[in-house]
Amino acid sequence: MVLLAKNYKKKQVLSLKDISKQEMIPFDFLEKIISQIEKAGFVKGKKGIGGGYVLLKDPKKITANDIVEVLENTVPVNCFLCGRKHKCTVKSVWAKVDLALKKSLKSIKLSDFIK
Repeated sequence: MVLLAKNYKKKQVLSLKDISKQEMIPFDFLEKIISQIEKAGFVKGKKGIGGGYVLLKDPKKITANDIVEVLENTVPVNCFLCGRKHKCTVKSVWAKVDLALKKSLKSIKLSDFIK
């Protein structure tokens, strides 16, 4: 995402091979996550000669939280299913942790990584 963000204004299409090499991300791993990132609407793929990926959204409008939610499929702490939900002594602590983490991740923009 960082390399795509660096090339956002140029709208330069970057191949997965180039991204993998420049960012030192294993190609197989990158190949697996790019479809999730594309489905989320952050990138668009172009097939064929000169194909690759381009960032669709302004890096200033993509937060670390957006990326983590797409790639990690995170869910907030949910005590509804727990059998101890009414007697739980740690529920409020986990809720605070979840809130603090989300707040922190939302404050970090993709553009922060390219300065």
